[in-house]
Amino acid sequence: MNLRSLVAGATKMVPILAWGRHYNRRTLASDLVAAVIVTIMLIPQSLAYALLAGLPPEMGLYASILPLIAYAIFGTSSALAVGPVAVVSLMTASAVGRIAAEGSLDYASAAIMLAMLSGLMLLVMGLFRLGFIANFLSHPVISGFITASGLIIATSQIGGLLGISTHGHAMPELVMSISANIDAINWWTFAVGIAALGMLLWIRLDLKNWLARWGIPMGAATVIARAGPVVVVFLTMACSVGLDLGGKGVPLVGDVPQGLPMLSLPAFDLDVIGQLAVPALIISIVGFVESISVAQTLAAKRRERITPNQELIGLGASNMAASLGGGYPVTGGFARSVVNFDAGAATPAASAFTAVAIAGATLMLTPFLAILPKATLSATIVIAVLTLVDFSIFKRAWSYSRADFCAVAITTAGTLLFGVEAGIALGVGASILIFLYRSSVPHAAVVGQVPGTEHYRNVKRHEVETVPGILSIRVDESLYFANARYLEDLVLAQIAENPDTTDLILMCSAVNTIDMSALESLEVIHHRLAEVGIRLHLSEVKGPVMDKLEKTEFCIQIAGLHLSQHKAISFATALSRYTTPSRKM
Repeated sequence: MNLRSLVAGATKMVPILAWGRHYNRRTLASDLVAAVIVTIMLIPQSLAYALLAGLPPEMGLYASILPLIAYAIFGTSSALAVGPVAVVSLMTASAVGRIAAEGSLDYASAAIMLAMLSGLMLLVMGLFRLGFIANFLSHPVISGFITASGLIIATSQIGGLLGISTHGHAMPELVMSISANIDAINWWTFAVGIAALGMLLWIRLDLKNWLARWGIPMGAATVIARAGPVVVVFLTMACSVGLDLGGKGVPLVGDVPQGLPMLSLPAFDLDVIGQLAVPALIISIVGFVESISVAQTLAAKRRERITPNQELIGLGASNMAASLGGGYPVTGGFARSVVNFDAGAATPAASAFTAVAIAGATLMLTPFLAILPKATLSATIVIAVLTLVDFSIFKRAWSYSRADFCAVAITTAGTLLFGVEAGIALGVGASILIFLYRSSVPHAAVVGQVPGTEHYRNVKRHEVETVPGILSIRVDESLYFANARYLEDLVLAQIAENPDTTDLILMCSAVNTIDMSALESLEVIHHRLAEVGIRLHLSEVKGPVMDKLEKTEFCIQIAGLHLSQHKAISFATALSRYTTPSRKM
């Protein structure tokens, strides 16, 4: 292997070696501006998502430092911003809550181990090019899962907005918990939570337009609107001091350790690893699906190229870095990535600059966070997850495909009733069952010739011509063990309806594979047809399928394998003129 090949391989595995060679002052300026804007947005979100995961708030900041640097080195998207996100935080709480009590040292240690396991799994999937695993999560399943997760997350924050204790990771538990403690509402906490919620909602929906009406340039108005949540944080901190909210029973964040954590490996406990392995795999796949969809959407706007398997490596490195730095699982977030993109991030270096800024905030600002009401962070989470809830998916799925609607409904209901892991498992299971059902009952159509052409279409949909005695059936699915018997029944039923048939042509233009069971069914069909004097033909068989069929005696036994349906019809017509098969009906 020569030096050029080594350099090319290293550049492919470490993308920073490619874009770093062309880095200049212009891209530096763009990345710095984007980093400032994303940092302003990320600080309150990181604190809030850590609390959502049941972890100390500083762990949210820790999870927003080293992972961003790791992604800048190994990631391929110029705009994707990794860090804590709502859905993964909820999944972390659900996974870790089974093996340790929230607030304990074991709970935090388990979350750190979960990040390491998730990182290792993503890295292995990337190295072995296993990104296709994420394809088992269909869009309806993901939509239903995210909508249900958003509802659970919003409901879980009602306790924080009311100043009451709640618990649970599924809707029934949360509702019962809220009902049981509703008499203990702290009205000062409620006032702070509602005020913060109202301000954040106004900032998101109308602040930018309001500023524009006052003559402020749209670019400046956008920056101010992005910084709005930080303003709300400072305002509620000021109220906390001025009104002595802590003395009135309003829960505050409390002391947050100042400084950065020491880099260290998590404690490897085989029992803990065994309990976290499956949740880590689910988090890895869900996080990858969410991240790659965001990255590809943003890349398409700039005509950039995203490499999915390299993204697995980038996300794997990010999660391992989160674990080493005292954080918990991370992935690419939609909201902050869009902000990063809109702010003009030119390269992944914007993420590295954001990490430096977050580290600086962790060193300097954490002493002030002790007076921050937790109700403000709960309001931040509620506003952030509003974009996750999409009820329109039910209407779209129902109108387009009842099967997809079932997948959405099962995933949503399962997540709401039983929790995130059960919900995603039910969704995947439903998708696989629906796929198996669809493929086991393949669509097939009797076809005829479109007049004046060599095209053949469904006789029930088009005005077509058919040849007496020749029956053509187009099979619109690959043939395998699950649908082989169905094809037998279909062919025999059609022959019974058309007793004058002398030739049967199976049009295989949509058949991508024929497995051993399907081949045996075709042989059975051939023998049964031959017994009653009907010839069997195959047309438009694809090359890879033909390669396998030519190795069998089946090709010799049937009347013919034809390049096109039109040639098959012509051959069968000519054959029937010179031979009259004996019928034994």
